Amino acid sequence: MTLLDLEDSVAPAEKVAARRKVVDAIKNLAWDDRVLCVRVNAWDTEWTYGDVIEVVGDAGERLDEVMLPKVRSGDEVVALDLLLTQVEKSSGLPAGHVGIEAQVETARGLVNVEEICAASPRLEAIVFGPADFAASVQMPVLTGGVAVADYPGDHFHYVYSKILVAGRANGLQVIDGPYLYVRDLDGLRDYAQRTRFLGYDGKWALTPDQVDVLNEVYSPTQEQFDRAWDVLDAYRKATREDARGAVMFGDEMIDEASRKMAQKLVFRGERAGLRRSAS
Repeated sequence: MTLLDLEDSVAPAEKVAARRKVVDAIKNLAWDDRVLCVRVNAWDTEWTYGDVIEVVGDAGERLDEVMLPKVRSGDEVVALDLLLTQVEKSSGLPAGHVGIEAQVETARGLVNVEEICAASPRLEAIVFGPADFAASVQMPVLTGGVAVADYPGDHFHYVYSKILVAGRANGLQVIDGPYLYVRDLDGLRDYAQRTRFLGYDGKWALTPDQVDVLNEVYSPTQEQFDRAWDVLDAYRKATREDARGAVMFGDEMIDEASRKMAQKLVFRGERAGLRRSAS
């Protein structure tokens, strides 16, 4: 996904002027086939309505998604959905063309994350914002989205798990926020493993170097991909040819739950461009 930002990276005095620059970029730059998303300002500012009207209304069909930051309740997602519907009608866009990504960045947003994730059929992803969240809950840190050396564990583990379960229960992609030490690629690789092992789909990248690291971390290895295929083959043979619901696969018993896990890993690997190794 490629994200164009109207929120935190834009100074207040430039908010309105930035809309036209974003529209021009969407219309005139040569984008590839990745999802193109614009982050508008949050509903507690005076800019949200204008961001949506001007950018979505003028950008055309190439714009795929709008990201709504600092979402505090499902009602805020519903409000954006309704506004997008009106803009699509007035601009000649197909109904439901623009998807929504919602960022959970506050204590209130985390409390309401289940209703947020279920608020609209336009929702495609739920995204954690670590820096704003740290400020919201008054963590004694100055850098969000990095490890806290003095904490005996992962200070965001509960947050990660709660967002993940809410997102998966509603069929959404679940994305971790940025790692702000942009030159510390080893630290990024280590920290990204936390959400990768929980089941997150990915993590924000701030630089091209970070993209390479995160693509590596969140993609299965060739060995994992091939083993997942072997599990699927063994289970298919057991259920179709031998009429058994469970079978030994080496030293491991595999069953329907094993098939589901393997299928998800194969899907993720194929999405990353992996192909099964020749036997």
